[in-house]
Amino acid sequence: MYDFKSIEKKWQKYYEEEEPFKVDLKNAKKPFYNLMMFPYPSASGLHIGNMYSFIGSDVYGRYKKLQGYDVFEPIGFDAFGIHSENYALKVGEHPAKLTPKSIKYFRDEQLKKIGNIYDWSSEVNTSSPEYYKWTQWIFLQLYKAGLAEKKNSEVNWCPSCKTVLADEQVIDGKCERCSTEITKREMSQWFFKITKYADRLLENLEKLDWTETTKNIQRSWIGRSEGAKIRFPVENSDIEIEVFTTRPDTIYGVTYLTLAPEHKLVKKLIKEDKFSQFEEFLESVKKMDVATRTSKTRPKTGMFTGSYAIHPLTGERIPIWVGDYVLVEYGTGAVMAVPAHDERDYAFAKKYGLEIKQVIECDPEDLPYTEKGIMINSGPYTGWKSEDFIANIDSVHEKIESAVTYHLHDWCVSRQRYWGPPIPIIYCDKCGIVPVPEEDLPVLLPETDDYIPDGSGKSPLARNEEFVNTTCPKCGGPAKRETDVSDNFLDSAWYFLRYISPHDQDRPFDPELAKKWLPVDMYIGGNEHANLHLMYARFITMALHDLGILHFEEPFKSFRGHGLIIKDGEKMSKSKGNIVNPNDYFDTHGVDALRTYLMFMGSFLEGGDFRDSGMDAIKRFLNRVWEVANKPEGESSLQLKIKMAETIKKVEYSIENIKYNTAIAAIMEFINEAVKEERIERQLVVDLAKLLAPFAPFICEEIHEMKGGKGTILNAGWPTGYDKYLSMADVEIPVQINGKMRGKVKIHQKASEDEVIEKIKGDERLAHYLNKGEIRKVIYVQDKIINIIVK
Repeated sequence: MYDFKSIEKKWQKYYEEEEPFKVDLKNAKKPFYNLMMFPYPSASGLHIGNMYSFIGSDVYGRYKKLQGYDVFEPIGFDAFGIHSENYALKVGEHPAKLTPKSIKYFRDEQLKKIGNIYDWSSEVNTSSPEYYKWTQWIFLQLYKAGLAEKKNSEVNWCPSCKTVLADEQVIDGKCERCSTEITKREMSQWFFKITKYADRLLENLEKLDWTETTKNIQRSWIGRSEGAKIRFPVENSDIEIEVFTTRPDTIYGVTYLTLAPEHKLVKKLIKEDKFSQFEEFLESVKKMDVATRTSKTRPKTGMFTGSYAIHPLTGERIPIWVGDYVLVEYGTGAVMAVPAHDERDYAFAKKYGLEIKQVIECDPEDLPYTEKGIMINSGPYTGWKSEDFIANIDSVHEKIESAVTYHLHDWCVSRQRYWGPPIPIIYCDKCGIVPVPEEDLPVLLPETDDYIPDGSGKSPLARNEEFVNTTCPKCGGPAKRETDVSDNFLDSAWYFLRYISPHDQDRPFDPELAKKWLPVDMYIGGNEHANLHLMYARFITMALHDLGILHFEEPFKSFRGHGLIIKDGEKMSKSKGNIVNPNDYFDTHGVDALRTYLMFMGSFLEGGDFRDSGMDAIKRFLNRVWEVANKPEGESSLQLKIKMAETIKKVEYSIENIKYNTAIAAIMEFINEAVKEERIERQLVVDLAKLLAPFAPFICEEIHEMKGGKGTILNAGWPTGYDKYLSMADVEIPVQINGKMRGKVKIHQKASEDEVIEKIKGDERLAHYLNKGEIRKVIYVQDKIINIIVK
């Protein structure tokens, strides 16, 4: 029986003391940067979802190291920000005191036990001044380049977290962290101009080796739409309402305009006798989340402002409404309503008895008709195709021009909290906005017990006069510091750069090491970060590239987004009591069993269902591996050598394509054959251990040492020398009969057509189909497929 407890402790100690995975970054001959998403130290410990991600990334890193690469696999802690601060508030401890304790637990009781090939000499902590000095430095570079600006804007406010949130941190109208419904506030905030990079962020996706799911999430969030901007003059005023539409070909069907209730022009358009009605309507809208407001099935509500616009092409008066289904942050916050050709406009018009005018040819019974087609009732453009009108839109009227809009908005980076890097800006009555000189960085976060946000819209730092009051770097006069801290997603947007130079006091990273190691070769993590961390990291990298600071513009060559774990068929939650604590299995099943089961329970990129019975099965499997490793040494059968050759190829393919479960299944098949052998060659056992080492490191280290190996097994190289056996292996040939797949036959390589047919005739189920008639034709691609026509 394999004594996993003592052997795992032995090799954990070896990893700790000998540091076999510490990388000489300067002199490495074959660099491979393997990155995983570093954790928030914001809870009582890492959960099974964290471990799933970390281990999945480590499997790939271990595989590349076995292939001879100098694998750099760093780890650190995303320690600043709202997650860590809220956890500290929840347990009643100061974040500056709790965070180091959380980090120590994460590091010593969890991460150092799971066998990952971490280079601990490169550890980073985003809440340390040595790190956030350079977060502030990056802010200043963007400010100097005109990519950071402070402006008044209606922003997302979380009443629970008592801070502003970026658009990407609002999910279905709720805070992505605490699920509280957000409200809107008009505030002066710092923004990064990520929208300047919208097209580049979109276009570059085409050349990235990323999971397609992740790329589609980013495409959707960037949300590029081509269409036209149309200006509608307001009757008896100098006001114009600008709308964006992807269907300017329906302009002759506009029968009313609808504005978002929060639109800046609404209060100017509401007639005095309707103002109290509007105030009530606005309050009701504030209680709705985005998903509710934009739902196609929910009944829409609105009200008439009492004002009219003038149609730019027909001169007709068009009533101006406000509607709850229009959002101020999308497009221009105003919609030209064409009820005959838009589902929501149609429902709204039907409810309030508004005119419906058909302008695209179709059966009137089919309204609302949303396809393009032949224009009708469209003045001089009647008879035109929609596509032709859109192509010539710039020549139609001076108030109509082609345009492109984006769902992506500028990144609001101001946070009204305590636990974060102070934004390095000073305000002087004489000089205005003054950046903190680089030589004065870091702007230290002051130690204080007055750190709880009060919901006023101001950071707790605003109450710290010693911090606030300072001297203007330009004129030497009295000045005040910015009291907001920056979004913790800025901390994590560049951490992969700091890993290569974590102790450099003079620069954020060594440019020579950056040229050698960056961009990151493989990044594995959760798709839930597609619109936040991954988008922001790409933007920061592009900006630093444009400023001549980085030699590349995309941070991650390859990214693989993994799936989520459920427990016994249900999503994990505290209320259900089915949260899995990985530590619970360290003593009962062992780290190797946990690692291997997590990678085996389903497709890594899709997720899986965690079941204790599965853990038990993997524990038994590892005991069988140990049994095989301890068989008497001696000549193995030819068949087992052939099986090893096949297994190596399957495992290589599966790990390269992040199909970890099929790699483990292939190793299990080999074990099933190996247990039948009375004796087994030493090299076969060592090579078995190499194949399993990415998944179950400790048992494989022990087997390697037991068979005479020195140091870590990962330095012993990937198994080789089996090509001659691979050529002896049987192949599986799919069998089609009359064009339908009916099964497979296993036969030696390069078998003739007659041999394959004989094999098929020997298979009772396949022979049944052949016996239904006479073989008229055979199409055989050697070793690939056979198709037999029977009549």
